[in-house]
Amino acid sequence: MKKSFYWGLGFLILVVLIIYVSSKPGKYDDFAQCLTEKGAVIYGAYWCPHCQEQKALFGKSWNFVNYVECSLPNGAGQTQECIEKGINSYPVWEFSDSNRVSGALGLEQLAGFTGCFLPID
Repeated sequence: MKKSFYWGLGFLILVVLIIYVSSKPGKYDDFAQCLTEKGAVIYGAYWCPHCQEQKALFGKSWNFVNYVECSLPNGAGQTQECIEKGINSYPVWEFSDSNRVSGALGLEQLAGFTGCFLPID
């Protein structure tokens, strides 16, 4: 009986910790939201290592970035949207002035292209 109580208590504590950690805002939430508000879009593919690097820069805040997946689920082609946009490499950032930049960009670079405030570490 005591063992099951402690296991249950441990499980409950673990669940509370997971909920607490996952509910905390990401460091770059405001920055990522600003990028989206300013019309920045990133085109990428799930299998692209540079796209994964870009995603990792934002951490939890990636959910606020306007990301367009260009790869078909089997990786054997592109979505119609990306074909029509002429996206031929990944990642590609497109800004509201129609300027496009290929490759993963640093957060400072994105701030420069958009005027969005980047929080200081």
